[in-house]
Amino acid sequence: MIPGMASPVEEALSCFGRKNDDAIDIAEAALMIAVIDCPDAPLDAYRGHLRQLAVESAEATRGAQSPEEKFDAVNAVLFERHDCQGDSETYDDMQNANLMRVIDRRKGLPVALGILYIHVARAQSWRCHGTNFPAHFIVRLESDEGVIMIDPFHGGRKIGRYALERQLESALGEGAELKPEHCAAIGNHGVLIRLQNNIKLRAIQGGDIARAAEGLHTIILIAPDQAAPHCELAALHARQGEMKAAVGLLGNFVVETANPGARDSAQAYLASLRSHLH
Repeated sequence: MIPGMASPVEEALSCFGRKNDDAIDIAEAALMIAVIDCPDAPLDAYRGHLRQLAVESAEATRGAQSPEEKFDAVNAVLFERHDCQGDSETYDDMQNANLMRVIDRRKGLPVALGILYIHVARAQSWRCHGTNFPAHFIVRLESDEGVIMIDPFHGGRKIGRYALERQLESALGEGAELKPEHCAAIGNHGVLIRLQNNIKLRAIQGGDIARAAEGLHTIILIAPDQAAPHCELAALHARQGEMKAAVGLLGNFVVETANPGARDSAQAYLASLRSHLH
């Protein structure tokens, strides 16, 4: 690749970053993220698998009337016929956040399996979204009759309020209160960031700063006007003693972003970094 030139994958991810949220094909975007770690993988074969899942689900849901019947039919395709499941044995394996490897292995993290669920549901023109639920990714399937909350990690089971409350306490501690925002829908950009955050966090925990920086760079391509990933990447540079790189990164963001709130947030951290240069 020519130095300073974006790769085809970076160009594709930047394109997703510029799109309106509802115009994003979430499974296609997740595949492009997966290409970063699997550059020689047969991309068309994975696209074909996604199409096949959509076709099989369309056949399974033919004649289904109620949301529950549709829910049962999709679960039969994803979790029974294709044996998709949460990887509870090697949960922290980074393969679990790579959609290509999840398709190969038929197991992964909640958010990766959730993307498959959202893809299949939307292929039937259903309203389906990821949620803000902490620590454990939950999908919501909406209809005129109500909302079904779905746990893709545990076989696509329907999860009610009591189970959500217990899950929340497991994540945040005893007495944690389930709030409406925990079950609120998030956009496609948010789901993709959550997917990539799994890679970033595991890299940091493993001391692989270069891999963590690569993960943050990917998030920045997907969400170019968010301050948090820019600040985190600058912090990684600072942690490595690369203060000029950290200041340059945030300085460019402050100048280029069209998001006033993000600019203010980044500017505050930029001032702190600059104080360490003197």
